[in-house]
Amino acid sequence: MADLQPFRGVRPAEKLAHALCTPPYDVVSTAEARAYAGGNPRSFFRVSRPEIGLPPGTDEHSDVVYAEGRRNLDLFRAEGWLRQDDEACFYLYQQRMGAHVQTGVVALARVDEYDQGLIRKHELTRADKEDDRTRHIDTLGGNDEPVFLTYPAVASIGALVEEGTLAKPQYDFTTEDGIGHTFWTVRGSLNARLAAAFQDVPWLYIADGHHRSAAASRVHALRKERGEGGGHGRFLAVTFPHDQLRILAYNRVVRDLNGLTPEAFLARLGERFEVTREFPNTPDRVHQFGMYLDGAWYQLIARPGTFDATPMAELDVSILQSNVLGALLGIGDPRKDERIHFVGGIRGTVELERLVDSGGWRVAFSLPPTSLEQLMAIADAGEIMPPKSTWFEPKLRSGLVLHLF
Repeated sequence: MADLQPFRGVRPAEKLAHALCTPPYDVVSTAEARAYAGGNPRSFFRVSRPEIGLPPGTDEHSDVVYAEGRRNLDLFRAEGWLRQDDEACFYLYQQRMGAHVQTGVVALARVDEYDQGLIRKHELTRADKEDDRTRHIDTLGGNDEPVFLTYPAVASIGALVEEGTLAKPQYDFTTEDGIGHTFWTVRGSLNARLAAAFQDVPWLYIADGHHRSAAASRVHALRKERGEGGGHGRFLAVTFPHDQLRILAYNRVVRDLNGLTPEAFLARLGERFEVTREFPNTPDRVHQFGMYLDGAWYQLIARPGTFDATPMAELDVSILQSNVLGALLGIGDPRKDERIHFVGGIRGTVELERLVDSGGWRVAFSLPPTSLEQLMAIADAGEIMPPKSTWFEPKLRSGLVLHLF
């Protein structure tokens, strides 16, 4: 069962939400966050990326940076830019990107359920990023950004969410990227009915936010060890039905051909794929790939027998890794190899062409997106997907609501 709990959120004053909220901390560099926040003392990057207020060159993992984040959070609250609600409640968060609409329930998930595998994951985490978020959350004394969860869609929950969206929203604005954000506070008995409805959901799945959820678990353990009470046994999450989410492709560029000439590389590819020149550069079905090399696009279709019939092996990112990146280009560990770079599908194949044509990269690959069903099947099997297998869009806005211990 999914044990989701209402809470007393800390959130912006209504007139400040648009100016205060920012993209997630991990989709921008320090320089980009600093430029984004320039001239805006209320930018939430001053909490989520606090190094932007310190001299350039400051180590973003130094004690002074984490302390700056806490200082700014305290300032935001003292100035009334962030205020805590009087009563515990759920919140609803809807995003609109063109014709695509998704509405999630903002709640507190249980760390114990994450630790026990009832909240299922599909990615490995990096120790350095875990360490960073652990120190950040522990120093802030709360979760400043939510974990993005999903669940197999349930009609009864959908009906309750729709009921909640009939009320007047607290926030309704469109950000510079054209994405609409609407946010409601859930009132009255609807809170209890939502909590009860989620009890019938057997599993939750992490869509995005593996490092934040792992850090929440570590902070809980640390604070228990130090004998500290409070709400650290829960972490902030937004939970969406799986049939509303959209995954875009996560494409790849590689710096060189591992000593092969283009002709030899194409010949070797032909042993594993049907290779055709001049093809639309966005794959429209599984096991089909686009490749940009020497100013031309190629279609690659995986030949039968070049991958096993298992949920993991049938992933297109796995097929590309085993048959091209590893076997031909010598990239054994894409998490660590600096010869590979990952490009979110939101940037389009034009970005792949730009990178290769710039001369800094030799070849690019466009992939079909991973499906939610594939993600859940792999998580159910207790397996781990290859790195950079999913790119969820739109991204959750940060600063709409916080959970403080």
